[in-house]
Parts: sequence; structure tokens; C-alpha cells
Amino acid sequence: MTFSFETRRNNIQELKTSTVDLLIIGGGITGAGVAVQAAAAGMKTALVEMQDFAEGTSSRSTKLVHGGIRYLKTFDVEVVADTVKERANVQKIAPHIPKPDPMLLPIYDEPGATFNLFSVKVAMDLYDQLAGVTGTKYANYLLSKEEVLAREPQLQKENLQGAGVYLDFRNNDARLVIENIKQAQADGGYMLNKVKVLEIVHDEKGQANGAKVEDLLTGEIFTIAARVIINTTGPWSDKVRQLDSKNELPPQMRPTKGVHLVVDRSKLNVPQPTYFDTGKNDGRMVFVVPREEKTYFGTTDTDYRGDLKHPKVEQSDVAYLLDIVNHRFPEAKLTIQDIESSWAGLRPLISGNGGSDYNGGNNGALSEESFQDVVSAVKEYLDDPSAREKVEKAINEVEVSIDNTVNPSQVSRGSSLDRSADGLLTLAGGKITDYRLMAEGALQKIQEILAGDFQKRFVLIDSVNYPVSGGRINHQKVDEELANLAKLAEDKGLNEKDALHLANLYGSNLEKVLQYDEKIAGLSVRDSYSLNYALHEEAVLTPADYLMRRTNFILFIRDEVDAMKEPVINKMQAFFGWTDEETEKQRAELEAVIAESDLKQLKEELGQ
Repeated sequence: MTFSFETRRNNIQELKTSTVDLLIIGGGITGAGVAVQAAAAGMKTALVEMQDFAEGTSSRSTKLVHGGIRYLKTFDVEVVADTVKERANVQKIAPHIPKPDPMLLPIYDEPGATFNLFSVKVAMDLYDQLAGVTGTKYANYLLSKEEVLAREPQLQKENLQGAGVYLDFRNNDARLVIENIKQAQADGGYMLNKVKVLEIVHDEKGQANGAKVEDLLTGEIFTIAARVIINTTGPWSDKVRQLDSKNELPPQMRPTKGVHLVVDRSKLNVPQPTYFDTGKNDGRMVFVVPREEKTYFGTTDTDYRGDLKHPKVEQSDVAYLLDIVNHRFPEAKLTIQDIESSWAGLRPLISGNGGSDYNGGNNGALSEESFQDVVSAVKEYLDDPSAREKVEKAINEVEVSIDNTVNPSQVSRGSSLDRSADGLLTLAGGKITDYRLMAEGALQKIQEILAGDFQKRFVLIDSVNYPVSGGRINHQKVDEELANLAKLAEDKGLNEKDALHLANLYGSNLEKVLQYDEKIAGLSVRDSYSLNYALHEEAVLTPADYLMRRTNFILFIRDEVDAMKEPVINKMQAFFGWTDEETEKQRAELEAVIAESDLKQLKEELGQ
């Protein structure tokens, strides 16, 4: 079974004349997670996304499946426990995507520091117990100041006390989305990108029973009939609610913007992901992460009220991040000219949800005295589990200062599932790590509605043990399995590096990838396989879809993009039958995406 633009055309024809059990609006990670579980359960499932799959928030994250160790500062133990559990679940169902990559957390003696050496060790020990890695090769450890500088000699020496090292996971966010989407399509779903919802429609009783949509490729408008509709559009959640004339629920989203910048590794060389306080006593922390032959850093966290479809990196974002990174890595002396690529994304935070829930949150600020009391109690518990009552007592007695005017960095990453009076469901908030769990909760509600209102009964799958597309490898032997898969590519004549690149990108789908062996003029053998597969099996519709979200070339292999652009465009023109006018339009759109990532306009404005 293929998943191409022909598949898309067939999906549309089917949806014009039938009623689906579930219509999902939004093709980011939340919608994709709902789709894969619904389709696997046998529900007739449709998903519409007005952009490319993952084009919004879900391809613009920090690209980690983060364990949330920082929540232990406020002893939000339940949050961290659920987060690391879910991280393990995601790694189990998509083992070719999240990869273990221990995080270095330098500790500085300065105002506003999140941890000191004592508290970080306590937090890491507790974190390891929650993550189930105590006593394994991924168990945490401390480094002295000298050991930290031997590992990262560019790091700021002043006030450095040492560092903690603990388990975290790198992620390919866009690939995680497309693998879920592909699995949902393979299980009988109807997955559509570049289809925009115009209006929620209703039956004679005023209940939501479908959506009027527009195919943005052809301009055709049609209606998809559905028994249940769920809104999974992240920062757009309130906008979609406004398309429902009978929706009475109030606005709930407070999107914030996060920016990341990419430089060549020769400019900023770190051997592993590094996570540190900004040094500005502003309550924020910043990641510096090696990837491919590049290093990227971020993120900002500022309230956003602009165009939800097109958040941009602004000069103030660049100045803020460069200031922090140059402070922590004084020898780097990075300027805007060193930035090779960038991205800006929105976080779908829920306003007014400052309380702790399973997705993370913040109940307020612990006093230093209360914090130290809990640290001491936890330390005693780690040495002697019979002292658990002391931990519970210390946590119950902490002095919490509730502040309802929290800054954007402190707004809960919590999720919510609401149903309006006309039946429209909205699943909002959360974060990538929790996408499977959020979907599981939503499916239980959808199952209940379908049974109660439509007498349609479905048995939900065990989503913890249901791999996504490409994930059918042993999650406990990932490196070994991917190496074996890479040998298939080597047998086709690829060198070891290119073979491993494809194995990591496609996982257990690599054998199918290698069936698309047509050589594309101007592309390497590796990239010919990749583009052919994307066109036939990954619903790629534009050059930007391919170079930004299916492969991450624009972000992390920027050096090769200029030579690839025309061969990719030429292949797509032949494949889709584009006119010269349409081809020029696609070329201009790709150039605009690249220029924005390159920060071309900002560099020109600053005279660089």
C-alpha cells in the first residue's frame, strides 16, 4: 500500500460520500497519536491538516523527548514519574526515533541557580529511580569542575562548581509525526494534508456532525460527515472552536514562542546535549545540542499574539540566545553571521492552568527553607527507603507561594480534554512526550461516545505495545537492529555512513525504501532512495515538505541543500506533472522557507 498524492486523491473521494466514526482536525503529534490508536481500533478515521503534517508546533520543538528533571526542583514527583514512563513508552513504539543521549547539566554558583551540586545529585538519584535506570549504564553521575572543563573546554569557568549527567533522549519530532500518520493510513485511516476546515456543521438537533473543508491544492470545497469530531490543533484550538457556531466553551490557549538557532559544530563544539541556567536570574534554562555536524541552541519562551501559522525568529530572539550562549561559552564569540539555520515554533500552553497535572505544571514557588527540607528528606529516603514518611511530611509542609501571574516559562504544560454542548471535543495542551497518553485518554472518551450515542462498539488497542510505522524493531537492541538494517543498504552500494543515515531515518521501513531504486539526476544514491520513498510512501507534496520535515536537510544538513534544490524540484515536477508556472511557484516557496531559516532578512537589516 502506498501513501502518495494519488492516495490523497482517493481518500478525498471516499470522504465525500461516506460518514466516518471520527474526524480529527489537526495533523501534529496530538492528532497523529489519536489517529493511529483510532484507526488501529477499527474506527473509520479521517484526519485533516491545513498545512503539511507536523508543519506547525510538532516540527518546531527542542527535538528532545525530555524527562522533565527540572520539575523535581518543585518536587513535582508525579509529573516526572509519568513523563519518564511515557518517554519509555514512546521509545518502545518508535524505537528508531527517540535515542538515549545523556544530558550534561553544569552547576554554577550564581543568583537564581536551579540546582546546586547537592540538590542536583538528589534530584538525579530520584529521577533515575523514576526512570528505572538506577544501576545501569545510563545512571547519573557527578563531574568535578575540572572534569566538566576537560569535556567541554569552551564552557564558562567562572563560578562553575561541577555538573550532573543524567539520561535524556534526542528526538526527530517531524519524523515521529509522519510515522504515526503513516501507520494510521496503513490501518485504514484517511490522512489528508493541506486540507483546511472552514466550518463545523451540525445535524437537525444542533449536534456537530462534520466539517466543511477546502482542498488547498485544488480549491475544491466539500463536507466530511462524522459521528465524532475532535480538535487537536494545538495553538489553533481556540480558532477551530470559533469555526463552530454552537460552541460555548471559552478561549483557553496561551501560546508562547520558542526559537532555536543552528551553527556549525566547529563554531560551538559540545560532545553531548548540555542544559544550563541562562545566568540572567530569569528562571529559564537553555539547551545546547549537537546534531549531525551542527550544534543548535534554544529556547526562548515568550508570549505570542501574532500569526499562528507563521511565527518568526526576530532580532530580539537572536540577541537573547547569542548573549546567553556567548556568556556560557566565552570563546565561541558567535554572531548572527554564524547562524546557518533556525526555527520558531509555538507551544500550545493552556492559560490559567498553573496547577500540576500529569503533563507538568507549577504550583508556585517553594521557599528556599522548604526546598532544603525536602532535599534533606529525599536524600535520607534514597539512603533508607523506610524514611518515605519523612519525604511525604516534608512535601506536605512546604510553604508554597501561589502566583497566578506566572511568566510564560512557568505556565503549565498540562493538557485538557473538553466537550462542548454540541459534541465537539478539544484535546489541547500537553507536550510531545505525552502524546500517546493524551491520545489514549481521548480514545476512551471517543469509545464511550460512539457506544452510547451511535451504538458502535470498538475495542481499543494496547497502544503501549503497538509500534508506529518503521518501529518494528527490538526496542531493547536498537543500535544492533539498526546496524543490521544498514547492512541492507550497504549491500545496495551505499557507504556505511549513508546506510546508517537511512536506517535511523526509516527504521524497519528501510527494506521498502530500498525498493525505490530509481536514480534521480543530480542526487546521490542515498537521497534518490529517500526522495522516491517520500513521494510514494510519505505523502510529500512540496520541496519544502521533503527538505524540512521528511529529512531535516534545511535545519541540520544545510551545506547540501543548495546543490539539492533543483534536482528535488525537477523530480517533483515530473512526478506531479506540474506546469512551468506551478514549478516556479514551488521554487519560490522553497526559497522563501530557506531564506527565513537562514535569517537572510535579519542579516541584511543588521548589515552583516
